[in-house]
Amino acid sequence: MLLLSGKSFAQHKIEVVREKVDSVLTERYEKITYDTTFIKRPDKRLMLRMMGSLAGNVIKSKNVTSGNDTHAHLSTETKGTMSVGANYMGLTATLALNPGKLSGRNKDFEINVNAFTNRYSLDFSYQESKTLSGNISTISSNYHVDKGFVSSKMLNIAGYYTFNYKRFSYPAAFAQSYIQKRSVGSWLAGFSYQGGTIKTTDKAPSTIPETRIYVGNFAIGGGYGYNLVIKNVLLHASGMPTFVVLNNNNVKFDGVRKDESTYFPEMIINGRAAVVYSINPKYFVGSTFIVNTTLFGNEKHYTEQVKWRGRVFFGFRL
Repeated sequence: MLLLSGKSFAQHKIEVVREKVDSVLTERYEKITYDTTFIKRPDKRLMLRMMGSLAGNVIKSKNVTSGNDTHAHLSTETKGTMSVGANYMGLTATLALNPGKLSGRNKDFEINVNAFTNRYSLDFSYQESKTLSGNISTISSNYHVDKGFVSSKMLNIAGYYTFNYKRFSYPAAFAQSYIQKRSVGSWLAGFSYQGGTIKTTDKAPSTIPETRIYVGNFAIGGGYGYNLVIKNVLLHASGMPTFVVLNNNNVKFDGVRKDESTYFPEMIINGRAAVVYSINPKYFVGSTFIVNTTLFGNEKHYTEQVKWRGRVFFGFRL
């Protein structure tokens, strides 16, 4: 009897907590803080999405020193993932699978976190790559860099503030937790951060100069985004150039380190695009594309990085 009584009490507590959480989520979900002429919540509260993604990273650099010029052009393998996500009244959980990682063919690691509200949004990504390959050239020599010769660890963060948040919805384009009813645009303000290292590894042959590039950039800026609604189709495009205000970049080449100064204009440019087609109130399909481009240095010491991710998805609401 004591065991049954304890079990009943525990079940009661779980039910109380569940009802409390559901009540809080419902209040937040149904709270109207936007212009319902332009934005609305989906009628169904549970949403499931199946997604396929491709991502890559391209790095170009130039280092001009006395008597020697070095140019590099490297890129990672394109990484593909399959994922399934569930969203219940704005609370999201996603399970992702990388077939290349399971087979051992792709040894890269990447994590992406995106948070969207109509007023604020945040993109967070961290990548460790061992598949960088390409070419490094000097005045006298050219080197082909095989996979495993160069590694990178890179963190990218971008935060947005949407001025016209009562009418313009980022979540409608990228999370489908809102529905954009009419076309509208908005000015944006935000910040960007990129930090990490790119360096040769112990596997690199002695003919390749020992190189290490460290980047640490914080930038602020603004831009513009637009949601175009044509019947059941939502088209989104936005761009936010940010200008580096803090710089902690340095390069070490053959044991000689050089700290890099900030040269105006050094920039981190964030771009987004999306298309969402609502088949009916229950089913939808679409795709998204996010690209982060970093440009820093001057005519003698220059690095450009382009990190991109594309996604296609199919979803339904219950």
